[in-house]
Amino acid sequence: MRLLKLGIYPRVYIDQFYAARPHLASEPYTGQFDALIEDCFGSSDFWTQALGGLGYETLDLIANAEALQKRWATEHDLSYQEGEWLFEIALAQIKAFRPAALIVADYSTFSAAFLRRLRRECPSIRLIIGWCGAPYRDGEVFHEWDIVLSCIPELVAHFQSNGHKSFHLNHAFDERILRKLNDAQEPKVDFSFVGSVLKQNQFHLEREKILLSLIEQTDLRIWSDLRLAPLPPSSMLNNFSPRSLARNLFQTAQTFGISARLLAATPFGGRAARLDSATIDSQLVDSRIVRRSDPALYGLDMFQKLRDSRVTLNTHIDISPLSASNMRLFEATGVGSCLITDWKTNLAELFEPDMEVLTYRHPDECVEKVKYILDHESERCAIAAAGQRRTLSEHTFFSRAARIDEIINESC
Repeated sequence: MRLLKLGIYPRVYIDQFYAARPHLASEPYTGQFDALIEDCFGSSDFWTQALGGLGYETLDLIANAEALQKRWATEHDLSYQEGEWLFEIALAQIKAFRPAALIVADYSTFSAAFLRRLRRECPSIRLIIGWCGAPYRDGEVFHEWDIVLSCIPELVAHFQSNGHKSFHLNHAFDERILRKLNDAQEPKVDFSFVGSVLKQNQFHLEREKILLSLIEQTDLRIWSDLRLAPLPPSSMLNNFSPRSLARNLFQTAQTFGISARLLAATPFGGRAARLDSATIDSQLVDSRIVRRSDPALYGLDMFQKLRDSRVTLNTHIDISPLSASNMRLFEATGVGSCLITDWKTNLAELFEPDMEVLTYRHPDECVEKVKYILDHESERCAIAAAGQRRTLSEHTFFSRAARIDEIINESC
């Protein structure tokens, strides 16, 4: 069976990736694609490689990598409307591959209308599988998916109650990552948090609280997307709402220790603040966290930082209040870091608590366990090694692919 995974990468990651490789955009499509895949961002080609081992003929698309996609269009003499390049190029690629099954690893970019058009113009598609592991605003797209996969049991129950065919599937780790990391040196960072802090309902409100507690009582180092990049060129500003620009302005000011009140007293800051000061204030991550944070890390840089951490923190998204479900569980243990994670009711199904990963139920317990384990190196190493063994034996993409294969065979 032919299976295509339709993916979207965060714009900030794509921009940083190409900025660090100024000649990459002029390379052929395969050179650009291979470079992006080699960096192991997100699920990279992990799902398709694993399914390929089960006999599937697979293809990955990174649909919003502009230089990559436009190079494909050039190489295939495809004309497109500039404002619709993402959808028209992806549509052409899917039609050229003629998949029977489509995995849509995005629930906001590819709308229900686009998927209906895709079915009309690519009749080979018999099954559309989508992935959703976070809060969403518009549920119309799920009606165009034949199957909804999620790593969060609470979301699976939600989708099923709304009449969708939905299955739970945990994240996983790809052992190939280990061959790309530098493991010649001992970990340099005692205690790390590598991840996002999105201060919105159902996202990371609880995460902000525990980070605040930890930076007051430990030497936690943070790598997050809080130190914002410069604004895009003026030609791209039409992609940003005034409110988002205002929020960026106030968040950047916090990075440099400038208070929102002082910024609002300036002419431009005052106009920005009047857009919706209550909303902006409510979505600004606490300045103490911002000042403690270093720039976000992605792909292999992220995995290397986890590998270089003696202990690394995990906290779950608010929409997963009961269940251990996120990627960091397997990314951190997979590279061999000692993970401390918030206790969840199903955690023991994945890892043995305090033997393969450390657990905490409240910030004070987290602080206590981190301080203890950093003073007991042999115990820390034993937990890290046990967690890695568990992940490499049970939580791989190849083990998860068998479940996807079952779901596809039952649905086709």
